[in-house]
Parts: sequence; structure tokens; C-alpha cells
Amino acid sequence: MEIRLWRELLIPYELAVKELVMKFNQLKKEHKEKDLYSPIEQVTGRVKSINSILEKMQKKNISWDELEEKVEDIAGVRIICQFYEDIEKVAELIRRRSDMQVLEEKDYVTHMKESGYRSYHMIIFYATETLNGRKEIRAEIQIRTLAMNFWATIEHSLQYKYKGNMPPHLAKRLSRAADSILQLDAEMSSVRNEVMDAQNSMLHQSNLVADILNNIENLYHYSNQREVAKIQDEFYRIYKNGELEQLERFHRELDILAEGYRAQALTYEEIEEMQ
Repeated sequence: MEIRLWRELLIPYELAVKELVMKFNQLKKEHKEKDLYSPIEQVTGRVKSINSILEKMQKKNISWDELEEKVEDIAGVRIICQFYEDIEKVAELIRRRSDMQVLEEKDYVTHMKESGYRSYHMIIFYATETLNGRKEIRAEIQIRTLAMNFWATIEHSLQYKYKGNMPPHLAKRLSRAADSILQLDAEMSSVRNEVMDAQNSMLHQSNLVADILNNIENLYHYSNQREVAKIQDEFYRIYKNGELEQLERFHRELDILAEGYRAQALTYEEIEEMQ
């Protein structure tokens, strides 16, 4: 196949990867904006290289006509979670979406590969719009924990180096490392609730501070600058103390104050218009 035709073939896959990464990052952002724990920690994507596609076609005896049907991971998205339990939560989020259709699921988390590889794979149908119109493609979504991803990255590099013929002593050490990763994920799950509480508290404080600063900035349009400066100093004093309850109380009081100033400003504008 000519290079030009390869490029044309891969355009929809490149678009799909960009869109899917953006959508999953948006999902993560929505969780955080609502003070909710996000099961999505990181999202990355890639389009398989021409060399990798050719290798897979040769290895599995796939013809050109079968390429887009049988090479299911030309477009790949990887979603990294903090905890083992988050994998199923992400998978369920994907199953419920109307903009992608799940074709197949491969559970290498519960049913670990002989090498020690663990990850949850979902093959989806996803439609993207190109210059030539709507194009439905297959894409692979891999869902795994940070620990699983660390192991898989190392294993992939070694498999590439040894072309699938890894020395037995290395394979054995990798297998032992996979057991350690399994234990690590189990240990992290045991402190999951405490970690989530701490992260939610940090996120809540971050959102409070953003709202407060936004309100203070808006007050400069409605109120006396000297008064706003005093409010700002009070905020810094409370923030320095690090007491979340005080910060929440200040946030509520500032909301009421800001609403009062806005109402005053609107009334003043109405009076001026009448004159």
C-alpha cells in the first residue's frame, strides 16, 4: 500500500483518538467540578504505527481487505485508575455512553495472562466525521491501575527488545514482579476510603477557593475597592489558618454579600435608566 493511502486510512483513527481522549478527560473534569471522586486518573491515546500494523497483519495472517475489521487496536486509548475497584466503574461509564458501542470485553484483570499481564480491554465502535463523511471505526480502550501500567510498560519494552523470545530468567523475574503488583493493588484497595476522603477534601477546598476568588474579583465591579481589599485580607487570614469549616462559612457569607451588591448595582442601573 502506498504511503499516501496509509495516511488516508489512518486519518479517521487519529481523529477518533483525539476525540476519545478529550471526552474522557472531560468526564474526569466533570467529576471534579461536582466535588466527586473521579475513577479516571489519566488518559492517553495513540494510533498504531504502520510498522506495528504490518507486523500484526503478518503474525495473524490478516489480508488487506480484513485489516480494519481484524486489527482492532489501530486506535488505542488507555485509561489509568488509582484503584483496582475503579476499573469496573470506568467500564460501566463506557457501557452507558450513547456515542460509542461496546463490541467486546476482555478481562485480563481477573484472568491474568500467563506472562503476568493484567488490564481490562474494551473493543468499541466509534463514529467520527471526516472530509469524506461519517466513518465508523474500531478502537481499543485499555483500563488499568497505575501499578498495572508500570508493569505492562516494562514488559512491552522487553518483549519488543527480544521480539517475543524473552530469556527465561527475565520472564521469571517479570512474573515475580507481577505478583508484587497484585499485592500492591490489594494494599492500595485496603486504604482506598481514606485516600478518597483526603482527595475529596482537597478537591472541595480547591473549588471553594476558586469560587471565593471569583466572587472577590467580581466585587471590584460593584463595591468600594477599599471594602473589597478588607474582604480579601480576611480571606487570606482564614485560608492561612487552614480550617475548612471557617472557609466554608466565609464562602457562604461572601455569596450573600456579593448577591446583595449585585442587586444594589442592578437597582442603581434601573434608576439611572428611568431618569
